[in-house]
Amino acid sequence: MNHHDPKMEPYLQASATINFDDKSVDEFARSNSDEATGSKKKAISLYYAVRDGIRYDPYAIEMTVEGLRASSTLERGRGWCVSKAILLAACCRAIGIPARLGFADLRNHLNSAVLRDYMKTDVFYWHGYTSIHLAGSWIKATPAFNIELCERFQQKPVEFDGKNDSLCHPFDLLGNRHIDYLKYRGEFAEVPIAKILETFHQEYVIGKSKKGSASG
Repeated sequence: MNHHDPKMEPYLQASATINFDDKSVDEFARSNSDEATGSKKKAISLYYAVRDGIRYDPYAIEMTVEGLRASSTLERGRGWCVSKAILLAACCRAIGIPARLGFADLRNHLNSAVLRDYMKTDVFYWHGYTSIHLAGSWIKATPAFNIELCERFQQKPVEFDGKNDSLCHPFDLLGNRHIDYLKYRGEFAEVPIAKILETFHQEYVIGKSKKGSASG
């Protein structure tokens, strides 16, 4: 790990949303990584704890610091892609593994009719993932979709091995086109709330509502 590398400092600190200094987040991180040895195994353990322990809910969106905090997601037990990515980043930082937040625009070909009607599009702007620094490289980890959801909708679970980027699959288990990555927005030490809201207001019909809009 790069504890003494100044370039890594922003990705090791607690922040407004990545609040691993909250007791509940710190305890969750340690209880889900203590049995693993080495940074890679600890990160893998934390990935699955967040992926499957926190239910994916694309309607559970509140674009405020309080709504996005790792501790808030942990308390609710559910979250959308960005809030789950924040929680995973917080867990990694809690045990000394550098982590940051990555974002990309996706097209979801299998978006449900209800969600498509709600969003008025099949493009998910600012889909969130976690970027974790392991063995000298930044590895993308996407903990959004819990295993129960994948099994219910016959989607391929997004796995994480600590070596390869963990990204949404282009096809589902039936061979149907599922996810296309359209544009990468960058990786950040803290969630860029203002930038996300600006896009939501521009691109989503419901983007002007208090809680923003649906994302991946």
